[in-house]
This record gives sequence, C-alpha cells and structure tokens, in this order.
Amino acid sequence: MKKYPMKKLLIIEDNPEIRENTAEILELAGYEVLTAENGRVGAESAVANLPDLIICDIMMPELDGYEVLSILSKNPKTASIPFIFLTAKAEKTDFRKGMNMGADDYLTKPFEELDLLNTIERRLQKLARIQAHAPNDSADKLTHFFNQTKGIQHLEALSDEREIIHYKPKQLLFAEGAYPHKIFYVKSGKIKSYRTNEMGKELIINVFQKGDFIGYQAVLENKPYAETAMSIEESEVAIVPKDDFFTLLYNDKDVAHQFIKMLSNNLSEKEERLLQLAYNSVRRRLADTLLTLLQKQEPEQDLKISRENLASFAGTSKETIIRCLSDFKSEGLIEVKQNTIKVLNLEKLRYIIG
Repeated sequence: MKKYPMKKLLIIEDNPEIRENTAEILELAGYEVLTAENGRVGAESAVANLPDLIICDIMMPELDGYEVLSILSKNPKTASIPFIFLTAKAEKTDFRKGMNMGADDYLTKPFEELDLLNTIERRLQKLARIQAHAPNDSADKLTHFFNQTKGIQHLEALSDEREIIHYKPKQLLFAEGAYPHKIFYVKSGKIKSYRTNEMGKELIINVFQKGDFIGYQAVLENKPYAETAMSIEESEVAIVPKDDFFTLLYNDKDVAHQFIKMLSNNLSEKEERLLQLAYNSVRRRLADTLLTLLQKQEPEQDLKISRENLASFAGTSKETIIRCLSDFKSEGLIEVKQNTIKVLNLEKLRYIIG
C-alpha cells in the first residue's frame, strides 16, 4: 500500500479510546496526526493547522460533525480538505445527510484497520489528481471552467464569450417564470433569490455570495426559473452560457457529481426552511436566520443586511423583526448598527433554535 509520509491528518472524536487508537494506527502508517476532543476544538484546529484530510465523528458535544463540516465548507481555506465522517450510526439517512452536505466518505464504527487506511489513501490520491490538474491561481476557478470547456470543444473563441456584469443593489439577475439560457457565477457581492405571493409579500429562499453558482437548477430541469434573483449589494457576476455549462457537465464526472450534491443540499435546506416557517416561533426563526447567514460568509465577518431582507428571509414583517432584534440586543446576543449586525453569543442563538 502506498503511504503518504508527512501528510497531516486531523481526527475529531470525543471518545478518547477511539481517538487514541485511531491516531496510533495512522501514526504507524506514516501520517502526522492531530486530534481534537470535540467539534469546536476540531473546527478551530482545522482552520489553524490546515490538515490534508479530516476524520470526524458525527455525534459530539460543543459542535456535532454536521456543524463542523458546515463551518469548514464555508471557509475558503478549509473548504477543499477531504472530509470523512466517522459514526457508530448505521442509518442510511445519516450517510445521505453527510454526503449531501459535501462529505467525501464515511466509516462506520467499529471499523477495520485496513478499511480506514484504504479510505484515507483513496481520498488523498483523488486530491492529488485534482491538484495536479488545477490552475496555478486557485482563486480563478471560473477561468479554469472556461479553459477546460474550450479544450473539450476546441473552440478558440469560447473564452471571449465570457461576460462579466456589474450589478447595483436591487438590480435583477432574472425573474421568476423567465426561461433560462445561462447560469450565473458570483465573483463578488451578495445575491438573494426569492418568491412573491399573490399579496406581493416577498420570501427570501437563499442568499448567494462569492463562489456560488445561481440558476443551474432551472437549466438542468429545462424549466422556467422558480424564483427571482436580485443583488443585495454591489455585485460582480459572470455569465456562463448554457451550452458551455452542459459541455463541461457531460465531460467531467467530478463536476457533475458536485452539482448533484449542490442540488441535493439545496433541496434539503429548502425543506428545512419550510418546516421552520410553518412551525417555529418568530424568535426561533430569527435566530436560525442569523446563524444561516453567518455560515454563508467569511468567519468573524459581521452581517450586513437590511431589515426588509431579514424579515423576508425569516418569513415575517419588518416591524416584527425590529422588535425581535431589539429583544436580542437587550439580551446581549447581538449588537446592531444600522444595517450591520454583530453576533455576540452564538451558543445562546443555537440554544434558542433548540
């Protein structure tokens, strides 16, 4: 078996016996091993040490495995690190949820030593292949997108078709019911997608930021857009022609798999939000909205969102949101300055959600 000397692995596991035994196996196999006793310590260690691969238990104190994966996937420094779930729960729903969120693999406890080593080796090999073919400037993923499509199609002028549009706040990208001919890639700024009921009330479905694709579901289904997309702030968006998108999708299984995962994740998020809107109190909905929006941006960055958009996302009125924000402020959960919200107590917000 091929070994990866000096590769750095992080084990996040609250059971000390499993954590120590797993670390010993991996150290004997030639890996450098870091360990963390709970999800919070593990997430902090991942950001600080940038391991080559992460093995993470699901059921843990502080933060569970799903929360750790969600936090790390939003951080550009850790988003591409292979992530393997380690769980004693053998239910398919647990695996499906983890894979939909972006996990690369899973192991069920108790596991065989050979299964552990083979799973890690496969993921490291795949990462090495991806890195070998990645562009030198990893930040310019869109250029790589067009260059690869150009190579498949042998069309010299393909990259010239790329169009970058600068959107001002409250400018439409597309409207609900319009037929899709392209997808959108956010290079900077924030974009919201929303629906409007017969009374004209707006409900925000999602908020997109740098690195997100928008509108691909309608293109894949060959149906009109089910939502409207509008810029929240000054934004720069690249346009990907539908034909170019399908060319890459049909010729790159990894790309196709990634979009399938994004579709599954979007559906799960929408279902969860509908349940929250139907059954949760305004207080719980606002807490969940704040945490959701925090996960969609850089760590330690304050939220910049208008009261109207916050109300639309939480599914209530602006006046109700203002009152609830005032309550959160008086309880020491947040600080509010105009359209900027600074979260002071994440744990209390999570406790409100329950």
